[in-house]
Amino acid sequence: MKTLNASLDKVQNGQVQISCLFSEGLSQQHNFFHAGVMATIVDSACGYAAMTIAPEGKEVLSVEFKINFLMPARTSKLIAIGKVIHPGRTLIVCEGNVFDESESKLIARMTATIIIVSNDKK
Repeated sequence: MKTLNASLDKVQNGQVQISCLFSEGLSQQHNFFHAGVMATIVDSACGYAAMTIAPEGKEVLSVEFKINFLMPARTSKLIAIGKVIHPGRTLIVCEGNVFDESESKLIARMTATIIIVSNDKK
């Protein structure tokens, strides 16, 4: 997240918001935000949302995700919101949305499966 200069804006139980300001280094050939940037911040938002409901002492990892890019990301700022939609004992299903700076345009939508893992550092 440091490489993208992304910021953790809001943390609630089961929901997290991350934002990222536009820079040329994060763009693709048409000067839109690169899809990889959007996927990264919304994956992180979903993961952190899952972490808010994980048992104490546990960690989370993404198992899989599907993302649909709905329009080009021509905006000065991306806002990614991850929400838990199914809090399972082992797998947590989240949805993530990426919006423009005013949150009026939905740019991308993700469905993610997150697994709860032990915090062993062996």
